[in-house]
Amino acid sequence: MSSLALSVLLSLVSALAYAAGAIVQEHVASAAGSRPYAPLRSGLWWVAVGLNGVGAVLHVVALAYGPLSLVQPLGALTIVFALPMAALFVGRGAGRTAWRGAVMATVGLAGLLALTGSSGSHSLSGPEQFVLAAGTAGALVALLALAKGLHRMARSVVLATGAGIAFGMASVFTKTVAVEWTSGVVTSGAPTLLVIAGLAAAGLLLSQAAYRGAGLAAPLATVTVVNPVIAAAVGLTMFGEQFRFGLTGTLLALGSGVVAAAGLVLLTTERVGAQQRTRQDDRSGRTAEEGPSGGATAPSRAPVLPKPANALSEQGAAVLPDPFPAPTALSLPLTLPPDHGGGRVEFDGRKPAAGQARKSDLEGRAGSAQRLTPPALR
Repeated sequence: MSSLALSVLLSLVSALAYAAGAIVQEHVASAAGSRPYAPLRSGLWWVAVGLNGVGAVLHVVALAYGPLSLVQPLGALTIVFALPMAALFVGRGAGRTAWRGAVMATVGLAGLLALTGSSGSHSLSGPEQFVLAAGTAGALVALLALAKGLHRMARSVVLATGAGIAFGMASVFTKTVAVEWTSGVVTSGAPTLLVIAGLAAAGLLLSQAAYRGAGLAAPLATVTVVNPVIAAAVGLTMFGEQFRFGLTGTLLALGSGVVAAAGLVLLTTERVGAQQRTRQDDRSGRTAEEGPSGGATAPSRAPVLPKPANALSEQGAAVLPDPFPAPTALSLPLTLPPDHGGGRVEFDGRKPAAGQARKSDLEGRAGSAQRLTPPALR
């Protein structure tokens, strides 16, 4: 087996291990709920840690035997592999956008694989490593300064670009160390390992800052695309890597890279959108089923009482109720006088004659006076 075929095989297995580890981690995180340290007591979480470790080791070995311009883009297959694996093992389906992005990414990466030529293993010399590390540090500082004066979304994209550069350059220095270790000659030593650790930490911090206040889709898609592009550019310019068929093959490879990058963007945005919709549905379901105390309650409608009018004045002093309120629907029948046919009503203190009906006091002809006897004298 040639070194190119071996690097491709190792890259594919590494991507499978990373995808399996991500699926297991997501499953453990969803089962743990809000308990922060619950995953540490789960055996599946340690299985996911082991899978991620295997993926990292295989990726480093693949960098030692294969060109950086191919191995690093193949690492993006982690997202592609995670799609069918999640549908098969976890039962989480995906939409048409995700499958379209997976097909585009696969076709683009297959084009890169077909156009990549075999080349010998190269490493960077000491001066080259120093110039590359200094240039990377200067680029990251410039991006940080640029991000301070930008809007939230633009700032997120700039920081995610810096994270992708840091991760891609960490892979460049990792390839140098891997090539030296496989050849039995280690000239870089601790300084290169420190540079790798610093770039990895910078990428982690920048990506975390990019996610703040701007969601997850745009920063993650930016990091996913910038990382292999930077690594491939360095591999082509500083490691002597090249594509087949000269200029035509280079142009076709660039087109394949664009197709793969577009597919990765679709995959990333669709996956993040699906996760956000799932969290919103879960949150709305809990809100509908739980009351203020967290227990299940039946939906009820509380009576809405009218607010008292002018309870306090503008100065804060209490306002006395109006002694002559306007008639309302309740007071109107009680305030109207009885129907007496248009005649006059007079009160008199004499007792009615014996045998006289009380209703005669309320009867009378139009224009005649009616005498009403107070109840105390009846």
